[in-house]
Amino acid sequence: MRVSVNLNAPVYLLKGDDDVLLDDAARELVHALVGTGDRTLMVDELDIEKYTQENGDLHIGPLVDAAQTPPFLTDRRVIVGRHMGSFTTADLVAPLVAYLADPLPTSAVVLVWEKVPKPGATKGKQPKSLLDAVKKAGGEVVDTGAGQGKAKDKWLDEQFRGASVKLDASARRAIEDRIGEDSGLLVGLLPTLEAVFGTGAKVTADDVTPYLGVEGGVKPWDLTDAIDKGDVAGALDTLHRLMGGNGQHPLQILATLTNGYIRMLALDGAGVGDERAAAELLGIKGSTFPAKKALAQSRKLGSERLAEFMGLLAQADLDLKGAKAWPPELVAEVLVARLASRTRARR
Repeated sequence: MRVSVNLNAPVYLLKGDDDVLLDDAARELVHALVGTGDRTLMVDELDIEKYTQENGDLHIGPLVDAAQTPPFLTDRRVIVGRHMGSFTTADLVAPLVAYLADPLPTSAVVLVWEKVPKPGATKGKQPKSLLDAVKKAGGEVVDTGAGQGKAKDKWLDEQFRGASVKLDASARRAIEDRIGEDSGLLVGLLPTLEAVFGTGAKVTADDVTPYLGVEGGVKPWDLTDAIDKGDVAGALDTLHRLMGGNGQHPLQILATLTNGYIRMLALDGAGVGDERAAAELLGIKGSTFPAKKALAQSRKLGSERLAEFMGLLAQADLDLKGAKAWPPELVAEVLVARLASRTRARR
C-alpha cells in the first residue's frame, strides 16, 4: 500500500489496527527513505530486545542514541523503532520527546506503533506528549488502517485506482467480498495480479478468483509441477497452502525452487541423452525420476529462459533480505507468478 508523506521529515509515527497494513507501510516508507542509497549503511532497526534492560524494564535510550548518531559514508540515516506499542506512558517516551525538541537533521526516525510479536501481547495508545512532539518537530503521523464504512470504501477505491492492472466492477466486488474485514489481504493480491497479467491489463472477477487464496497441506513438488506446467493459478494456490497449512517460510520455498533450476541449468548444454545419464551428472542416487523431470524441463525452457529464471530467483533472494519493501510472502507470490507465467509463454 502506498504511503504518501514528506520524505524530508525528521520523524514518522505509523499506527493502525491492521498489523499487515502497518508492517507493509513501514517497509514501504523505509524503502522510500533509503531510495538509491545503501540500506546496510543507512538503516538501523531496533526492536523490543534492544529496549529491554537486564532487570526487564523498558528503556527507549537505545533508539534515542541511534537517532543522535551522525551518518557514516551516507548523507542520512534511517532509524526504525519497532514494537513501539510497549511505550505507553509519558515517562517511557520522555527521552524521545526531549530528542524531538531538537532532532538531528541527518536522521529520519520511523516509529512503528505495533505490539511485541508474542501470544497475548497488546499495544497501548500513543502518549499525548509524543504525538505533540512529533507534530511540533514537523514530523508525520500516519494512520495505516483502512477504516470503516465510507472511509474503508474510499480506501479501497484509492487502492484499486492506484493498481497497475485495471479492475472492472466484477473484479472489485470479488476482491471486496473475499477480504471482508481483513484488508491486509490486499497487500499481496494487487502486485500478484500485476505479475500475472501485466501492467495495464483489464482484469475481471473470473481472472481474479484463482488468486484469492486458500489454505491446506500440500507437497513441495506440487508447486514445482504447477510451475513447470505453466499453471499460474495452480502454482499460486499451492504456494498459499505451503505458506499457510504447511507453515513454510518463503526462504525455504525459494531454496526448493533454486535447487530445481540449478539442476536444469546443469543439464542445459551438457549433451546428456537420457535420464540415467542425467541422474549420474546430477549425483542423484536411487530413482531417476527427478533427473528425468529436470532434463525434460531443461529442454523445454532452453538456455535463455533458464538464465532469465536464475535472475528472477537471485532478485527474489535479495528482496527477501530487505532489498524491496515487500513482505516475504508477497516476494514469493510474485516470483512464483512470474516463473509460471513465463513457463506458460515459453510453451
